[in-house]
Amino acid sequence: NAEYMGDPRVNRLPYSIKVLLECALRNCDEFNFKSADVEKILNWEQTSKESIEVPFKPARVLLQDFTGVPAVVDLAAMRDAVKKLGGDPNRVNPACPVDLVVDHSVQVDASRTLDARERNEELEFKRNYERFEFLKWGQGALNNFLIVPPGSGIVHQVNLEYLGRVVFDNNGVLYPDSLVGTDSHTTMIDALGIVGWGVGGIEAEAVMLGEAVSMVLPEVVGFKLTGTLPKIATATDLVLTCTELLRKRKVVGKFVEFFGPGVESLSIADRATVSNMAPEYGATMGFFPIDQKTIDYLRNTGRDEAKLELIEKYARAQGLFRTYDATAQADPVFSGEILELDLSTVVPSVSGPKRPHDRVPISRMKADWNDCLKNPVGFKGYGLAPETLDKTATFTYNNTEYKIGNGAVVIAAITSCTNTSNPGVMLAAGLLAKNAIEKGLKVLPYIKTSLSPGSGVVTKYLESSGLINYLNQIGFTLAGYGCMTCIGNSGDLDEPVAEAIQKADLVASAVLSGNRNFEGRVHPLTRANYLASPPLVVAYAFAGTVNIDFETEPLGKDTNGQDVFLRDIWPSRDEIQMFVDAHVRPEFFQEVYGRISKGTDRWNALQAPTGTLYAWRPESTYIHNPPFFSSMELTLPKINDINEAYCLLNLGDFITTDHISPAGNISKTSPAARYLTERTVQQVDFNTYGARRGNDEIMARGTFANTRLKNKLLGGKEGPNTLYVPTKETLSVFDAAERYQKEGRQLIILAGNEYGSGSSRDWAAKGPYLLGVKAVIAQSYERIHRSNLIGMGILPLEFRAGENADTLGLTGEETFSILLNGGNLKVGQDIDIKTSKGTTFQARVRLDTDVEVEYFKNGGILHYVCLLYTSDAADDLLCVDLGGRRIIKKK
Repeated sequence: NAEYMGDPRVNRLPYSIKVLLECALRNCDEFNFKSADVEKILNWEQTSKESIEVPFKPARVLLQDFTGVPAVVDLAAMRDAVKKLGGDPNRVNPACPVDLVVDHSVQVDASRTLDARERNEELEFKRNYERFEFLKWGQGALNNFLIVPPGSGIVHQVNLEYLGRVVFDNNGVLYPDSLVGTDSHTTMIDALGIVGWGVGGIEAEAVMLGEAVSMVLPEVVGFKLTGTLPKIATATDLVLTCTELLRKRKVVGKFVEFFGPGVESLSIADRATVSNMAPEYGATMGFFPIDQKTIDYLRNTGRDEAKLELIEKYARAQGLFRTYDATAQADPVFSGEILELDLSTVVPSVSGPKRPHDRVPISRMKADWNDCLKNPVGFKGYGLAPETLDKTATFTYNNTEYKIGNGAVVIAAITSCTNTSNPGVMLAAGLLAKNAIEKGLKVLPYIKTSLSPGSGVVTKYLESSGLINYLNQIGFTLAGYGCMTCIGNSGDLDEPVAEAIQKADLVASAVLSGNRNFEGRVHPLTRANYLASPPLVVAYAFAGTVNIDFETEPLGKDTNGQDVFLRDIWPSRDEIQMFVDAHVRPEFFQEVYGRISKGTDRWNALQAPTGTLYAWRPESTYIHNPPFFSSMELTLPKINDINEAYCLLNLGDFITTDHISPAGNISKTSPAARYLTERTVQQVDFNTYGARRGNDEIMARGTFANTRLKNKLLGGKEGPNTLYVPTKETLSVFDAAERYQKEGRQLIILAGNEYGSGSSRDWAAKGPYLLGVKAVIAQSYERIHRSNLIGMGILPLEFRAGENADTLGLTGEETFSILLNGGNLKVGQDIDIKTSKGTTFQARVRLDTDVEVEYFKNGGILHYVCLLYTSDAADDLLCVDLGGRRIIKKK
């Protein structure tokens, strides 16, 4: 809208906010988007300080299969519900483009062999046949729905290299590409100047069905980069440094926008590494505006030349194109103090052993590791007694005896889109392997090494360079194209190794080029997990331990008996760049992604049902019709007060969605295993919780099934159990919740800071809903998880500043009563909570927008959206006022 482009406020806006402005202008109909919303965004310098709500309608939705399967299950169930209520089920369809990449199902069952990928993909299809069959039904039954089949790559790398449009051309109407995705690391696309972030699957379903995102207009933290990276540092070292700095700045709920002359020195692949880990530094986005590097990257990845010309012209015309030369524009206004980093100060680092923002410079790694062993149990401690520090275990592997101790590396994985999307660090890993082999170094054979890149392009340039041969020689053979070790699909350790770790109770280690290293995520037996760049993953594989000082201790000896240090085999930046220039070619991208629309042989051979409604099979243990809509009627649900609710769990700080709804293997002693065994499923076929997310009965039993869960009701003892308060019995969390529900008891959860951190996982809200949880009372919440709780009708409450369960003397053995006024709550209001032991305290309602209040009154967003698609009998319900914007059934 030209009249707004002359407004002086526009040029002061951060680039990321300009995209929100364009969306509001383009959609302004005085209905869903009002002139007042445009004015709020134009006044961002002031309104961003006031928790002002604005609508945003993303251009598309991105899914991966762990979150995509339950989303499609919900749509299928919603079609059934709409039909039951008298509506047309065909109206339940994506209203915008939806792309689903199947990348979370493949596991590292086979490794260190040249046929590992083939074996793993064969097992993937065998295990997940029902899930894939269901997704293929969705591909045929739903409009605007693209599936990138198994074996193609990792969702965010595919998004960066192929799906990202940068500018949409919709029948001649041009507008910025934007998206929400059901994975936290959707933010990786921010590196291309595309506004995108992770949301819960529940919220994504609403966007798919045409709802706008209701969001608080965020503050934007400016992060100024200067200088260039030193020759020994990588983009991984940079992002770990940024994560540490931004965590200290506390950027939760905010956009981070990178600017300054240092940005120009970073490739899009480097920027993508930084944007990818926005969830780890707590931001909604880590945004880099469109610039010449963006256009160059699109060209190098084989995009159409005519489209590139259109993208650049559009971005320049809209004031969305950033320059860093003599004609550079003035910097935008940012929120608060600007963060600055001189890239030349970045040093090689890892993060761990339990959190991605606990950065450790390599020069301090040995000292830090030994401190961690002795420190009290916590994020940086294992609490080992002095006499156990040097304990070892001996085992026989392939007829050879080996000895391992604390810190032994048993998993070394080049994995995750965070790093495998970056040719520089991938080729660096290959060059380091080449240099080490030529020196005569070897990797211990019992270490589970694997290579699981996010795109077939990686294999192309590793083959072109010849470096894949060196990686193969040390066991980093191609295991598959998927998330694999990064999300806990690391497969089993060899039995002698596993037995040695367990018998000696060792703190064994994994080193991976991933983005998450929470306890229990990578593998149940690796209590220490370090994030590192791909070349450092290879280096630690050669070392065989994290208890090493690379500066003073050699990796081994060369063929002449001379010590070989890491500095002797580390490739130079110039050498790495030479390989990038020679072997990363546009035709590789065109060839790999040219096959996407054709599907794979296995996918094309898959037989799937057809029809508007899905034919549920009661015997299926993968796909099950969920109960979310079973009791729906054409009347608003009654929101009852919470009366004398028991506490299901009393939890501490930093409870992640991995704790709440683990994605990894199903333990043979768990309620989920009991369920599967009762249905004659053999243990070898249990698969993972992530793969079973299409079955609500298994996911309810897997809620809080993480073996590393610490529950204060049991004195902080680790395990997926809780105290059944009426009888003081220790039961599994599911069994206790089931007993409470049979007795008609309501439930709440107590928690500390950053409840729901980690992956955007809708089952971390759906699971507690099925267990009967009505409210969570925590000190603070991760953004996406709070939204998911509201989406399922669970009320998020927040202790007042300076208070928590401990300071209030709450043990979790009380009962809790909370007046909810029939759901007529106000944004951010304080409400009274009374306990059976006489304690009364206040907590803040974390419904942050009027729309969230409306969702809660409807019993959650799924119920709300479902009613939008029902018969005319619901018209009186659907014409409701949402913070000044009327929503009706159909325009």
